[in-house]
Amino acid sequence: MTQIKFGTDGWRAVIAKEFTTDNVARVAKATARWALSQQADPVIVVGHDCRFGGELFAEVTAKVLASHNIKVYLASGFVSTPMISLGVLHHKAFLGVVITASHNPPEYNGYKLKGHFGGPLLEEDIREVETYIPDTNPHDLDEISLEALVEKGLVEYTDLETMYCNYLEEKFDLKAMRESKWNFAFDAMYGSGQNVMRRLFPDITLLHCERQPLFDGIPPEPLLKNLQEFAEVIRLAEDIDCGLAIDGDADRTALFDNKGNYIDSHHVILLLIHYLHHYKNLSGKVATGFSSTVKINRLCDHYSLPLEIVKIGFKHIAGLMLEEDILVGGEESGGIAVTGHIPERDGIYNGLVMWEAMVKTGKSLREFIDEVYAITGSFAFERSDLRLEEADKDRIVANCETKVYSEFGPWKVLHEENLDGFKYYFSDSQWFMIRPSGTEPVLRTYAEGHNREEALAILQAGYDTIMQKD
Repeated sequence: MTQIKFGTDGWRAVIAKEFTTDNVARVAKATARWALSQQADPVIVVGHDCRFGGELFAEVTAKVLASHNIKVYLASGFVSTPMISLGVLHHKAFLGVVITASHNPPEYNGYKLKGHFGGPLLEEDIREVETYIPDTNPHDLDEISLEALVEKGLVEYTDLETMYCNYLEEKFDLKAMRESKWNFAFDAMYGSGQNVMRRLFPDITLLHCERQPLFDGIPPEPLLKNLQEFAEVIRLAEDIDCGLAIDGDADRTALFDNKGNYIDSHHVILLLIHYLHHYKNLSGKVATGFSSTVKINRLCDHYSLPLEIVKIGFKHIAGLMLEEDILVGGEESGGIAVTGHIPERDGIYNGLVMWEAMVKTGKSLREFIDEVYAITGSFAFERSDLRLEEADKDRIVANCETKVYSEFGPWKVLHEENLDGFKYYFSDSQWFMIRPSGTEPVLRTYAEGHNREEALAILQAGYDTIMQKD
């Protein structure tokens, strides 16, 4: 029996190893049992991204759900995570299921749950779903006919891609973007946002907008190391003003300026706050994860916007968005949500907000960054995920818990925070953070400094310190 646990964002596993049709059926069975415990006649939207086997696993999910007399709207073709979340609202459904491993390497697939509100299912509900997972798959999947379920009306195909495109046409003046003086570019990273941007912006520079389940061997996570080709295309073109890159299931955002310089998620969060509040006169609380830049605090102080820092995992931000007026909710990983949209990360939507900013103000992305820096000061952020022996990982975490670390190289610790990991501050602008993965022998380390060289030096000093044996 494979033990199935949902992590920070869904259940993910290696295809054909743990991620099998039998195990997906077990999770679908639990989803059905939990949904029926909450509602008499729940409706569930199901879809898959571009990964290997996505259609098969989505059909298995639909079969199991519909065999419990649950009405299923099954997406036609591959879809993004935001399309499923919006589709839940569109179909007035109780739940959404998207078969995706997001930004993970190509050998992975996964199973995410979306709530009736159009965002990640909340933590307490996910834990309840887990309690319903059976030890084995009780269904003979070959005996369940998808065609028969369609004939009965229990499974109905739905075009979520067109629904999403129509939604964006209503939310943005896309015609003004297409006809503006600015030239845009887009990198889908072979992910499920490719068709949307090809439909909406057929004349811009489009990269990796083809079906390629192995992602050309590069994990579809919009980090600079994975976007070297996109950066080079922008540099060589010399007439592209802004590039937008999204991850495999299109819920994470990264930008490039006209020189091909990478604009990370921390900067994107700051840019969105600045544009929405300063230029559009919108207000509300800002919510961000524990590993995000401290410059968010400074910008919020400048604009007198309330700020709440939450544990890592977008579901914590989504929960806040259901209860409070959130202007921007964003994480270091690139998952960001903004007011006026669903309580969900959406890489394309966030990119369009910034393209709108450029079109409406006539200012370049670099000019916006300079405006933010005038308030917060410049900064750089670096992260490294260390794959360690479990014993080393445990030793380092124990040292953090017993406050062994008081300095990292030349940087003296002034104070520390431990909301979700261990964050060591050397000043109000410099820090080093350690956060163990809960599911694998990985230690995530983060650093922020005044520039990239300093951030890298802090990261190296942190590594040198924690790897010293006691």
